[in-house]
Amino acid sequence: MPDQPNYDDIIKALQEKYTKIDQDTDDHLFGLLYSKPITYWDYIQTDALLNLQIQRTTLPDEMVFIAYHQINELIFKMILWEISQVAEKKDLDVVFFENKIMRISRYFDMLTTSFNIMREGMEVEQYMKFRYTLTPASGFQSAQYRLIEFASTELINLIDYRFRKDIDRNTPYTHAFEHLYWQAAGKDHKTGKKSTLLVNFEKRYKDEFLRFMETYNTKNLWTRFKELPLEDQKDEDLVKAMRHFDYTVNVTWVMAHYNAAKHYIESGIGDGEATGGSDWKKYMHPKYQRRIFFPDLWSEEELENWGNNL
Repeated sequence: MPDQPNYDDIIKALQEKYTKIDQDTDDHLFGLLYSKPITYWDYIQTDALLNLQIQRTTLPDEMVFIAYHQINELIFKMILWEISQVAEKKDLDVVFFENKIMRISRYFDMLTTSFNIMREGMEVEQYMKFRYTLTPASGFQSAQYRLIEFASTELINLIDYRFRKDIDRNTPYTHAFEHLYWQAAGKDHKTGKKSTLLVNFEKRYKDEFLRFMETYNTKNLWTRFKELPLEDQKDEDLVKAMRHFDYTVNVTWVMAHYNAAKHYIESGIGDGEATGGSDWKKYMHPKYQRRIFFPDLWSEEELENWGNNL
């Protein structure tokens, strides 16, 4: 255990700290006389956090649904926090990169295994009742998940495969946005009309998405990986970590989500439709959308069979 600095060293360090930001050290020390000691509940903001679960029905299992999705969003925030550190790192090296990728993968591993909470933790009859109060909302509208996708790979890998040959790095972001793979799930395939689900989502987040797409166009995980020296790009541990992250996010986690949705939507109760009205099977299943963040790290055979055996 490192030696604790003595009193004089602490005062000197504080003076240096506050001098750098043009502050009077004595003022800050004087303020400590009247500050309250920190408590766990104040630091974690427990009361605020536990008052965010507001049900729309009287069905008990709706609480499970709300709390579970809020936990997911908190984990998404942690994932974006880790990705941003890779994006902003000036002297990026293999060890730092691999460490962050594995942190992110562990978060997604946890999310994957946690779907049993959804699948086994709610009565089908209750879910099929309170889900109607969610219409036209859907987990499709998780903005943080879209940000994770934008921050993970080059934009072309998120474009609907039917339109990829007509889109490149010079394509306006507004045009590329209209051809993202998930756009198809929110449009009538015959008329091209956008659903209320998609209209509401874009009204709230489109401008933010466009700014984020442009920002991460040059510092997403795949772009940063390609900036490494060629020798580092061949590092076995890093490549293994990248592949694990790619497969976990785009196959394992997606299929856990898919199977949980299928458990309820195809239970025989209700109309078999998603709350937002999307074609949920084709939107979610890996073999249809073929979401792959790092295609160059997979063999032709692996790419060809992506999600086919699930």
